Amino acid sequence: MLRLNEIKLPLNHEEPALKEAILARLGIPAEALLQFTVHKRSYDARKKSQIVLIYSVDLETTDDAGVLARNGRDVHLMPSPDMAYRFVAHGVNRDGAQPRPVVIGMGPCGLFAALILAQMGLNPIVLERGKTVRERTKDTFGFWRKRALNPESNVQFGEGGAGTFSDGKLYSQIKDPRHLGRKVLTEFVKAGAPEEIMYVSKPHIGTFRLVKMVEAMREEIVALGGEIRFEQRVTDFDIEEKNGVRQLRGLQLATGERIATHHVVLAVGHSARDTFQTLFDRGVYVEAKPFSIGFRVEHPQSLIDTCRFGPNAGHPILGAADYKLVHHAKNGRAVYSFCMCPGGTVVAAASEPGRVVTNGMSQYSRAERNANSAIVVSITPDDYPGGPLAGIEFQRRLEEAAFRLGGEDYNAPGQLMGDFVAGRPSTEFGAVVPSYKPGVHLTDLAEILPDYATEALREAFPAFDRQVRGYFKHDAVLTGLETRTSSPIRIKRRDDDLQSMNTRGLFPAGEGAGYAGGILSAGVDGIKVAEAVALSMAQADNA
Repeated sequence: MLRLNEIKLPLNHEEPALKEAILARLGIPAEALLQFTVHKRSYDARKKSQIVLIYSVDLETTDDAGVLARNGRDVHLMPSPDMAYRFVAHGVNRDGAQPRPVVIGMGPCGLFAALILAQMGLNPIVLERGKTVRERTKDTFGFWRKRALNPESNVQFGEGGAGTFSDGKLYSQIKDPRHLGRKVLTEFVKAGAPEEIMYVSKPHIGTFRLVKMVEAMREEIVALGGEIRFEQRVTDFDIEEKNGVRQLRGLQLATGERIATHHVVLAVGHSARDTFQTLFDRGVYVEAKPFSIGFRVEHPQSLIDTCRFGPNAGHPILGAADYKLVHHAKNGRAVYSFCMCPGGTVVAAASEPGRVVTNGMSQYSRAERNANSAIVVSITPDDYPGGPLAGIEFQRRLEEAAFRLGGEDYNAPGQLMGDFVAGRPSTEFGAVVPSYKPGVHLTDLAEILPDYATEALREAFPAFDRQVRGYFKHDAVLTGLETRTSSPIRIKRRDDDLQSMNTRGLFPAGEGAGYAGGILSAGVDGIKVAEAVALSMAQADNA
């Protein structure tokens, strides 16, 4: 097989045009092309009136070697790379001499860690503090409609993790030399995702489809010998120390049960604050890390579509337009867009009583009226001194201030963009109707942000108008507060075996541990850590 990149065609090309372009590039007759499949499709929208589709295809000819030799100057033609996934171990622990591995958390990272362990025959136990995805959805919608927060079942906790209530983006900028991301996408397609996620440049799934997919993956884990326990919160870690070596020996659950295990995948997500405290108290190495804070910003989706695609706005291949913005403020702060949700809604994402947190969500159709994105300011541990867990307390203070400013009923505080930049409170909405439920209370958002963040944001919004014309719109709605862009801590692990720096048997993984950011990267990290667990167990078998 050969791979041919950089095939450029007009947005509205006819179906045969791709095959014709392949034949022309390779200089071969039609009968010499045995087959081809699209590996990747993206677009170049720099010229809005002449948007170009860019294809990468895998193909087979009657003489691959000859075609490659005759087109030696074409740097975009090469042998197709081997992207098949191969398991690192099989037949480990068949006699049950070792306790079963345990996965804590069933977000994207924990889900893929459990799936890979199950596919390798290691019969994992999965402990999820929240509920099944269907029950969790009822609790989450109940919070949005009736303001009844369940601290164990919400946007952050439950089957599928925070990624379930999101846009379902499946792209990442991580380095992936082993093509583990393709394994993630393949498993998603097998679980019911549309096949287009294998080749479109910015694949997404949406919340409702994710619900069904998560259930299908759960069924496969169980069918392969895994065990999944919901509403099981880990309260303590049994760590034994001998001759200066700390070894994990088991877990304590809120029910009083103790589970003996020597291999734990810690995939708890970025909001498991009580678990972070317990790990710190037990001496597990934890360090503070940078994260970001800011608002959710809503514009009419039609404005973003027109700005990005011009006369081609609404084209079915292009879909709802997104954007990616960065501004380096004069005070040294970086302001950037994060988790952009085209045609989506702003959602209540609190997991603790008396605090307001926002996030963004879209369905597969991305058909809602507004576009929303987090616009956030980078902060570092220097901004919240006080030790490894100081970032958590910093987040909590901001979330409590947002709760008070919103009216102490889980309404979110909001402000019009023009008023925020001008430094005056907002009193009424304009043409943009906020989507956040339970509701938005107009106020002055500068009251809840540090001065350096307010200063940087006020500078950034007009600057973004130069990148997306119309972005600095007076009645665009800012909804606060976005605090959980990433984990405020890193549970540092060793590079060679992915175990905790100072606790053997504990495998920190995913967003909560500071090693991922989004569904795809979290899934990839889950695979890596599952492989590390399997290799560790194989080594113990052979000892």
